Amino acid sequence: MPYFIIALVISLVSFNLHSEQFTRFSTAKRHLIKTLPSDAKSIYCGCDIKRQGKKLIPDPSACGYKPRNAVTRSGKPNARAVRIEWEHIVPAWEFGHQLQCWQNGGRKNCVKTSEQFRKMEADINNLAPAIGEINADRSNYRFGMVAGNATQYGSCQVKVNFKQRVVEPPAYSRKRIADAYFYMQKTYGLKISNKQQQLFKAWQNQAMIAKGSNTVL
Repeated sequence: MPYFIIALVISLVSFNLHSEQFTRFSTAKRHLIKTLPSDAKSIYCGCDIKRQGKKLIPDPSACGYKPRNAVTRSGKPNARAVRIEWEHIVPAWEFGHQLQCWQNGGRKNCVKTSEQFRKMEADINNLAPAIGEINADRSNYRFGMVAGNATQYGSCQVKVNFKQRVVEPPAYSRKRIADAYFYMQKTYGLKISNKQQQLFKAWQNQAMIAKGSNTVL
């Protein structure tokens, strides 16, 4: 495994549980922006992240990210392609749909009425920095394997199948994603289908094998 991939695995994929607990998504985001390590990478492209005032922006120079849509339908520059957002690895739609509050008014109602939802929405163990365009394209799609080469975002190795509503993340971020799902399952009782559990366990195992094969004895 090339050195830069190993570095990404160390800086991005390692999953350490954070003890800080928040009850507001906005508060959690402010905390993450303030405490983001200088060597942090975006989850789907492995791009370096730079600070621009109080904002975070991706640096595509090394990771090779190119926007799928550099401009919006109205002809304006795609602002989400040049900013870092905080991605819910388990989408709010996914865990929200498992709560009664969502059935009675969607996310807005859950934020207003459900302490459980607010904790899940603001849990920083389920949040990762992502380029805004890819965060938007991922939407609430499930993770899986997608046929073909990754060409939608330049050299970024994430693949999105909009028709099938499936996202295949690059190899170096898969364990981080799997760990987040199992964390949410253990902490909040998130229901995960058997098919998805098998996929996530496979991703965890692949990461362990890759780590072991690169251990210097």
